[in-house]
Amino acid sequence: QVKLVESGGGSVQAGGSLRLSCVVSGITYITSCMGWFRQAPGKEREGVAALSRASGRAYIGDSVKGRFTISRDNAKSVLYLQMNSLEPGDTAMYTCAVRRSDCAASRIWDGLTYNYWGQGTQVTVSS
Repeated sequence: QVKLVESGGGSVQAGGSLRLSCVVSGITYITSCMGWFRQAPGKEREGVAALSRASGRAYIGDSVKGRFTISRDNAKSVLYLQMNSLEPGDTAMYTCAVRRSDCAASRIWDGLTYNYWGQGTQVTVSS
């Protein structure tokens, strides 16, 4: 079975840091795109970062560029999102997702193109 489990969320003050983890299992296809999305109440789902499984190239959303980085541990099958200089606007439910097509393909920020999703982990940033 395909399973994605996030962890690492919590409450921090503005300017703080958090590292989110996503344990991915059951993915058998080689070419894929792994991404992080977030959604706050009353707001649209937003793509935060993505990572190509094949090439290792990282894609960072404009709203978090310069503050967030994405990486993975291939041996442990874990996807990470390092979040620095957190702002109250970063408060949201963060969810990892995987799609069969590579990140180099179109629509990497379109959640509808992703096939599998985790349950999410809440991040709350206070001012």
